[in-house]
Amino acid sequence: MFDFTACQEKEHAEVFYNFLKDLSGENIEITGTYPVDIHDSVIKLLRAAKHNEYEEHDDVYKSFAETAREEGFSQIAATFSNIAEIEKTHGDRFSYLADLMEKNQLFISDVTCDWVCLNCGNIVSSKEAPEICPVCKHDKGYYIRLELAPYTSISCK
Repeated sequence: MFDFTACQEKEHAEVFYNFLKDLSGENIEITGTYPVDIHDSVIKLLRAAKHNEYEEHDDVYKSFAETAREEGFSQIAATFSNIAEIEKTHGDRFSYLADLMEKNQLFISDVTCDWVCLNCGNIVSSKEAPEICPVCKHDKGYYIRLELAPYTSISCK
């Protein structure tokens, strides 16, 4: 999930970088801030990531879109608005993982579900991920619910 989300963030940067190509040879000033969150707890990191993604959705990109619209950059404004919606889905992902961890259900389910090994692709139907993958011998940390598999199917280029 983290690689998948990071690849999407990289793509967002490339989209905005491509808008800057028209300004080649000019000097522009860009100022901004970015949160720094350091926690020993993965759950706290996920909650902080959720907060930051929601802030991008609720405030940051909407403000950027408004400024771009006011300055006559309607395509850039639309892009900021579209990416703001994507940032909310990122926050939702982080929240879902944190919820599972808080309920001790990251590797355990109330119902039988499919688990996929991120290393070899082995799929097991069970109420919990196996302690050790029977195929590649990686530990259960390599298993995720199959429903999350799309988050592992893309690699950054």
